[in-house]
Amino acid sequence: MLRFLRPLARPVTYTRWLHLCIPMAFVAIWLFIDMERFYVVAVLAIPVGLLPAVRLEEGMQAQLLLTPHERGSPDASITTATAATWRDRWRTVLWLEARLLLSAVATAASVWLPLIAIDLISRASGGAPTDAVVMASWEPHWWYALLAVVPIAVLLALFVVLGEFVTFLARRLLGPSPTERLSALEQRTEQLLERNRIAREIHDSIGHALTVAVVQAGAARAAGDPEFTERALAAIEETGRAALDDLERVLLVLRETGQPVSQRPSLEESDRLLESARASGAKVEAEMTGPLELVPGPVSREGYRILQEALTNVLRHSGPVPVQVRIAVIGQRLEMDVTNPLTGGTAPRGQGGSGLRGIRERAALLGGETRTGPCEGQWRVRVRLPLDGLR
Repeated sequence: MLRFLRPLARPVTYTRWLHLCIPMAFVAIWLFIDMERFYVVAVLAIPVGLLPAVRLEEGMQAQLLLTPHERGSPDASITTATAATWRDRWRTVLWLEARLLLSAVATAASVWLPLIAIDLISRASGGAPTDAVVMASWEPHWWYALLAVVPIAVLLALFVVLGEFVTFLARRLLGPSPTERLSALEQRTEQLLERNRIAREIHDSIGHALTVAVVQAGAARAAGDPEFTERALAAIEETGRAALDDLERVLLVLRETGQPVSQRPSLEESDRLLESARASGAKVEAEMTGPLELVPGPVSREGYRILQEALTNVLRHSGPVPVQVRIAVIGQRLEMDVTNPLTGGTAPRGQGGSGLRGIRERAALLGGETRTGPCEGQWRVRVRLPLDGLR
């Protein structure tokens, strides 16, 4: 029993009934002008529904009263957009006609069913009925009062049934078209990609800076040499400033200030990464061949982040060990190799972590390939990025 009464406790049941009765308020004005030609209202709904803005107005009203829980949601089943195609316009026309018909049923039920209940109570007490045609010949009986609950129960059932039905129609006729669904999906995909890119930027730049700072601080404490400690603090300061610059770039993107992408660091600035790693105690040997300045911007910027993450992994998992860095432009391909000895003969814990995953994602977005893992007693990060089509 409670299962059937539960919908009557939901506020949306009554907002949907209000939505059903609204059209008859405008129809009543027309009936006051010309009661005999009610069909004119249905005919006028056709040119009105063909107006692109009507779909926007109907969608907003339907969202507000039929599905208020979906308002503002990107997955809303009822759209709030103007009609972009003729298919959308004719769907709006069909919606208006169906809404007028359902509104007539709902309004009639709202008026006549309570009157029937009143008449039943009136006849039970011997009074005159409102409907002289139906109940005038009925003899008064006390049990008519018991039947008075029937029309009220029917009215409450109609509240629920017609509300669910008009919501179903709204989702079918005012719901997003295939083009709108595809556009919304593309927009959400772009937002997710942008969020992932920003997350990688923060992870790479701030993670690198913190790793260098931790390694330098630990080495300075272990050394107990004032001169070494001073150099370590200077390296931490320099790395921190660079990290602040990177963080500011990311925050500018989040604030949508129009910061040019070209201002992000590129491979031409890779010397500061190498010097930062050297300042942390790592013996970095770098070999750079080919015209790095001619590498396309997207490849150069992503290559910088890949190199940054690779060096961060070395310092984080192996400490200040010898590192060999090779960056070469060969034909239409950028090759990057970062190798370091395996400490203790084991692979770094970051093998399945977010760092190497970020390297793979960056390379994959550019159509490149990545290989990471042990190789002849060393840990190697090998990345190949194509240059074709990115100039």
